[in-house]
Amino acid sequence: MAAEGLSGPTLDVASGTGDFTFELARLHGVSSAIGVDFTREMLMVANRKSERRRLSEQVAFTLGEAHALPFQDDQFICATVGFGIRNFADVNRALQEMARVVRPGGRVVSLEIVRMEGRGPISRLFPFHFKHTVPLLGAIIAGDRQAYTYLPESVQTFLSAREMGQAMEAAGLKSVRYLKLALGTVAIHVGEKPE
Repeated sequence: MAAEGLSGPTLDVASGTGDFTFELARLHGVSSAIGVDFTREMLMVANRKSERRRLSEQVAFTLGEAHALPFQDDQFICATVGFGIRNFADVNRALQEMARVVRPGGRVVSLEIVRMEGRGPISRLFPFHFKHTVPLLGAIIAGDRQAYTYLPESVQTFLSAREMGQAMEAAGLKSVRYLKLALGTVAIHVGEKPE
């Protein structure tokens, strides 16, 4: 989906320890994959993983931030972000930056937990369940209730799938589409940079 039918370098924004970046590097037509993150410690882990997997020639990691990407215009065939955009201070600015560094005809792709809309039973029950069950499980399994309290709180203040699509269009992307997964709680958004 991210690089299908395209060939050239790719960018993974908010790459963390590199898992999505490594997946990008494996796609057909991808010549290289760069991961960018503002957390030096995460990039250190990503670089160690890259060395262990012998991917150092195909994959690189660099320090940078989503609101001012350290790359030239029109450089990548796609820019992806997986479970990171919800944490950006300015989602619109980050999407504009991702669109800027993608070549005309390239794609911006986001995978994120989204706020549910509607009045159906799932859209009413899920937020309650997510708000109370996830922190409890975090306390039992990981011993850290506070870290798992942040996740449901951040989702409730984030965009819905529809609103995320609108934000991508406002960033100048066209043919924006999305696929909802996990009962509508997760969405993959794809937008194309005009030729």
